[in-house]
Parts: sequence; structure tokens; C-alpha cells
Amino acid sequence: MSLTNAEMENACLAPAFAMPSQARPGRGATINPGSRFDQTTSEPFDDGWVTLGLEELPQLKTTLIEDHAKSALSWSDSPDLSFDRGLNPYRGCEHGCVYCYARPSHAYLGYSPGLDFETKILFKPNLAELLERELRKPGYQARTIALGSNTDPYQPAERTLTITRAALEVLDRFNHPVSIVTKSAGVIRDIDILARMARRNLVRVWLSVTTLDGDLARRMEPRAATPARRLGAIGELSRAGVPVGVLAAPMIPGINDCEMEKIIEASARAGAAHAGYVLLRLPHELREIFAAWLETHMPDRAKHVLSLIRGTRSGNLNDTRFGDRFLGTGPYAELLGRRFARSVRQWGLNQMGELDCSQFRAHDSMSEQQLMLF
Repeated sequence: MSLTNAEMENACLAPAFAMPSQARPGRGATINPGSRFDQTTSEPFDDGWVTLGLEELPQLKTTLIEDHAKSALSWSDSPDLSFDRGLNPYRGCEHGCVYCYARPSHAYLGYSPGLDFETKILFKPNLAELLERELRKPGYQARTIALGSNTDPYQPAERTLTITRAALEVLDRFNHPVSIVTKSAGVIRDIDILARMARRNLVRVWLSVTTLDGDLARRMEPRAATPARRLGAIGELSRAGVPVGVLAAPMIPGINDCEMEKIIEASARAGAAHAGYVLLRLPHELREIFAAWLETHMPDRAKHVLSLIRGTRSGNLNDTRFGDRFLGTGPYAELLGRRFARSVRQWGLNQMGELDCSQFRAHDSMSEQQLMLF
């Protein structure tokens, strides 16, 4: 007897015994599974005496780890991305969004994509220096850099480390266009740089707003800014002349997809000029992490939500095909797309043009300063 893809996924997601959750206050993931690269795996096993999970789990503190990077930019040739280069000051993200597609990338570092992803944060202290060196390379051609293409550039560590701000200062000085994606109202700290770059058509900012429900946000994305603060950031950026858009992302069938129109309306009223959306993606270990979160926080509808997701992913929980992976397929996904298009037309959220790459200049600031002496 052969199993379908969905049946095999169910077998992987359903343990022989229901094990206690590892959920902690202020953390998104409820488990800390091994990665796909592990040679061996282990898991707790309750022999029936229900002795596991009785003790109170300690709070998990965030650990910051220096990442001695050798390059600043990461490159991509994916045909369904609007950019070919990204800049990520951090690996891992303390926001703890349970649905984050970047979680599986922590496995490359030898960490779990679960709780490790949101508690073991790697930072690149020399990012600005590396970026400047790469922009000066002979033959470098400017195209928009996606700042935060993998993890959030304005997560809590940025308040003290200011790595993102240092990178923006380099991009500002070199007249290099940049597109920023964040869930943090902390982006307004750099509004002085952003407004300056906006006057030269060199920047746009995207605020990701997943839900307007504060309770749901607290459970799904426990250390990200509240929905109200994100909408407030959209307003402040807009008033400062910074082009700002909203990403209603990810849309999760049976959980927050009913809010799509309300998110777009609230963002438009706040000052957003553009909008986008992405359907939930569950690559690699994220399938297990998200399913465990559902069992902890929404046990009454966990099976239904997973079934709806499969309906948008050709019977699976994920679809890696270019062109389909962001928006899904099938009637449910098509209806979501039509709803989005109608709402965007209603609120006129299609006002962002292309950023200007022609102003880029890899000037030598030291040489210029020396010339000013004569």
C-alpha cells in the first residue's frame, strides 16, 4: 500500500504519544526540533506515568552571538523575486513569528529552527564595513538591495547594536537604492536617513501586518510590534515623505485570511501607498513547528487549518515551485487573490514606482575630503 504525500506528512506530524508542549511566555515556537541535517535525533518519551511536563519550564533568555561574516550581500536568481541581492544584519529573529519561512535557515548554523531560531541570534558587527567594500568593487552595478530579505533588520537587538543603521548610512552615502521589510515600529528611529534617501527616490519601506487582532498577534508573533504600533509607523513614515507599503503576510487559511480587507483598509487610512500579500509557506522543519503551535493554541481547528493549507498547496503543506510558492494554487488561493486585487483597487494601493539606480556612485569619501583642503 502506498501513501499519499499528505498521509506521509501526517505520519511525520503525529507522534505516537501526545507530548507536553515546550511553550514559553513571550516565545512563538512550542517545540525545538532537530534539523534536517542532524545525524541522530532524540525526543522525550512518556511511558504512561505522565511524569513529563509536570515541572514548570524556565524562561528562555536571548543569546547574542557574533557572526564573523565574510560578505555583506547575499545573491539570488529566483525568477519570482523582485530583487537579486539581500542584506541581513541578523540571523535568527527574536520576534518569534511561528510561521516565519526563515526558520529552516537556522539549521545551516547547527541550531534548531524552533526555539533556537528566536533565542540564539547571530549578529554581524562588521556588516557596514563589508557592505562598503563590496559596493566599491570594480564593475559593481547598483540594483535595489532588499534589507531584511530573510530576518527582520529591526528586531530587538538592533536597539543597542545599530547594525542596520550603520548599513543605511553607507547606502545613503553611496546613493544606493534599498527596500526594507520589517514588523517593527523601530524603523522610525532611522526616519532621518530614510527621509533624506526618499527625497532622492532611493528607499521604500514595507511594514508587515499579519493581523489587527492583538491577542492573535501576541500568540503568533510574540515579540514583534503590536499591530497598532505598526500602523502608527506607517503613518509616521508617510508623513515624513518615505514611500511605505503594507504586506498582509502571511495569509493563513482559517486563521487570519478573513482579515485581509481590514488590514488593507487600515493600512491605507494610515498612509500606505502600496500593498502586497503572501500565502503561508511551510518549508522543511516549519511544517512540524507550525502544526505543534496549532495543537497548543488552536487544538479545536488544527486539522481544519492544515486541510485548508493543503487545498492551496496541491495536497501538501508546502509547494516550492516558482510562481506558485508565494500565492498558492486551487480555488481557495484564487479567491484570496481576487479579494486582494479588489481591495487594492478600492483603496488605490498601487502608487509605488521604481527606485532610482542611476545615482549610485562608489565615491571615495576620504579622497573627497582631502580634495576639499585645496
